[in-house]
Amino acid sequence: MLDYQLLPDQGILKVHPSAPLAARDFAQMAEVVDRYLSDHDYLNGVLISSNDFPGWEDFSSFISHLRFVGDHHKRIKKVAAVSDDKLLTIAPKIVDHFVDAEVKHFDFNDEDTAIDWITSH
Repeated sequence: MLDYQLLPDQGILKVHPSAPLAARDFAQMAEVVDRYLSDHDYLNGVLISSNDFPGWEDFSSFISHLRFVGDHHKRIKKVAAVSDDKLLTIAPKIVDHFVDAEVKHFDFNDEDTAIDWITSH
């Protein structure tokens, strides 16, 4: 399950994976993001917050995740990975090679710092 919240005034999508990610999670989140992007040029950032990344429900879910990233990464300025999970700690170094957004890791207790980083220009 993927809990998410769009903060329209800040242009931030907060994402919190709480159970293995499903394809329908990305479809629902894409609707919200696409609606926002229909009136805005970009999202200032995506904040992914998870102390234990739960993985994906199945291969289809993984592909849906990649499709969401591929469809939206050019319209996202920054991605903050807020986590102490080892996968999300190293992910910014890997993902940075495949997306246009600036990607940075923050410790799990530093969500406010991550939001400040996303909103700074």
